Amino acid sequence: MRRGGYTGVEIDTVVIGAGQAGLSSAYFLRHFGLDFVVLDANATPGGAWRHRSPTLSMAEVHGIFDLPGFRFDAADHRGSDPAADAVSDYFAAYEHRMELPVVRPVTVQSVRRDADRLVVSDGAGEWAARAVVNATGTWTRPHWPYYPGAAGFQGRQLHYADYRGPEEFAGRRVVVVGGGNSAVHALSDLAGVAAQTIWVTRRPPVFHEGEFTPDTGRAVVAEVDARVRAGLPPQSVVSVTGLGYTTVVRAALAKGALHRLPMFTRITAYGVEWADGTSAEADVILWCTGFRAALDHLAPLKLREPGGGIRMDGTRVLAEPRLHLVGYGPSASTVGANRAGRDAARQIRDLLRTPEPATAV
Repeated sequence: MRRGGYTGVEIDTVVIGAGQAGLSSAYFLRHFGLDFVVLDANATPGGAWRHRSPTLSMAEVHGIFDLPGFRFDAADHRGSDPAADAVSDYFAAYEHRMELPVVRPVTVQSVRRDADRLVVSDGAGEWAARAVVNATGTWTRPHWPYYPGAAGFQGRQLHYADYRGPEEFAGRRVVVVGGGNSAVHALSDLAGVAAQTIWVTRRPPVFHEGEFTPDTGRAVVAEVDARVRAGLPPQSVVSVTGLGYTTVVRAALAKGALHRLPMFTRITAYGVEWADGTSAEADVILWCTGFRAALDHLAPLKLREPGGGIRMDGTRVLAEPRLHLVGYGPSASTVGANRAGRDAARQIRDLLRTPEPATAV
């Protein structure tokens, strides 16, 4: 079927995003012999990792999961090396070794239907694809919860996405908001540098001993999968797993940095206040409150369910079977990204085997 007015590039598959999920998907698309392009908004390789704080070292990350077909060799890096640099270098080497067709910087603004194609646009160019793999992750959509008085705070507010280390907070009173690993990392960093840190969370943190085993991983994936199949937004991983005794957690505990208080109810001009009337002065509020899936460019497809999520079957979107979300819902963890990339590529291969409709002359 001829698409009215379309003059862009026609291709079998477009992958949006060149982080772990996008590169994994690209590997398997190449493995299945499909014609594709990867569009990445970053100027250089690394995905979200290239934006992480330089104070997050290789010794502090949970482990770097190998991309398919090319191992990450931890022996090539010291424990003190910034994870942002090490992982970005690995991704760059992977793109080169696998000869992946990554085009950057390309910021996708919209994906729309046009007859038998999904048209991916960055505002200047367009790609008309028979299938799309969306692997845009969450890093570009930091979540800022609303609390009364936030607009009147006279200090500084920032999200963990913009956190670059403790030095700029020397001698400052910092409120760290959030119960996940990013909050613990910041608290460990700030201990002994900031004049004071206050850690607040909505729920008491749950720490657990033991390894994150395959069985644990499968249980977490199953719980998240049940939500997305029901059309609900996926939960954060830590809300399901709790906090393990990682290197960062143990370091923060050793520094005495993990004294949690309940969530404040309002923000004042010079600090925060709790429901019982107690208050604390602060110079900085650091929001370690997680991220949401970066899916605004998919809005023209009208995929949202009444529950606020996108109903999925594995990686495939039920409302648009030509679209796969890799790195969303049950495949949001780096552990699941490779398997999800393989599954998406296999389904796209099967889709593309279906004969196209005859083109109108």
